[in-house]
Amino acid sequence: MMRKTGIAAVVLAVLLSVVCAFAEEGNQMSATEIKNLAADRIPSEYVLPVSGGGKVERIEYPSRDYSGNGAEVIKPALVYLPPDYSEDGEYNLLVLCHGIGGTEAEWGFSAPSCPGRNAVDHLILEGKVKPLIIVMPNGRSTPKFRDVSFGNMNSFYAFGQELRNDLLPYMDAHYATRSSKHPENAREYRSMAGLSMGGMQTINIGLCECLDLFSAFGAFSAAPTSYPAAKVAESLKAFPDLNIRYFYNICGTGDSIAYASASAAAKKLPDYTDRLNEENFLWQERPGDHNFDIWYLGLYNFVQILSAVQ
Repeated sequence: MMRKTGIAAVVLAVLLSVVCAFAEEGNQMSATEIKNLAADRIPSEYVLPVSGGGKVERIEYPSRDYSGNGAEVIKPALVYLPPDYSEDGEYNLLVLCHGIGGTEAEWGFSAPSCPGRNAVDHLILEGKVKPLIIVMPNGRSTPKFRDVSFGNMNSFYAFGQELRNDLLPYMDAHYATRSSKHPENAREYRSMAGLSMGGMQTINIGLCECLDLFSAFGAFSAAPTSYPAAKVAESLKAFPDLNIRYFYNICGTGDSIAYASASAAAKKLPDYTDRLNEENFLWQERPGDHNFDIWYLGLYNFVQILSAVQ
């Protein structure tokens, strides 16, 4: 009897695994369905605060002056934790970057009225997006990270070293990231996105330098110093065995600051590399300028795409 019971248990376990596999496969969205997640606007009710939303906390982590002499620096960041966050859970991590005149606070998540934060809360609470952690760092790798002038622009380009050596290890050590629980596949559970100069960092640093750290990317009105498509494609050759889960782009057609550069960097990128195609790439244009109407929409769309592909 015990032997039959044991065999029955094994058979049941196998059947359950098969059912789960079919269920997981059935939940996979097609490329068209994923593209359709990119809305033209955020629903008006989603920009309003919702009860039971996530929380935002400020952190400080040790780093270095990567754009200078390598001296020790304590850097700030804001961290969004989803509704019902638990240290026992496992959460994907999004690094969300600011623009040239901004800081870690530019996305506005500290304010209860922030449209981007509220939209993410609504999506998670309604089950449309998997709960995730969002870290919003100061993207200047220098002791002068509070200097928001154009003269401090070069510090943006050294941020990849800070990501690799300091910020990501800190997040994995202090939060319940999936990457900390599954370090062998850490990049699969991380994504990077940003507005304007942060979009440039997503392309130049995320895609081109740190593809071993991230698997999905979102560039919102990527800044004029973004690499052109040919250089991006060439840089990807340094990571021949690493997949790109998704690369989402959005830009306003009236954006006189970034439309030309963002288009040159990404719009035709699939023509330069077979690593990106209709299965994992989207370029979205909307009437609009270089402002948060486009950037909050980009975030709203991107977190939904992330939830479908990660």
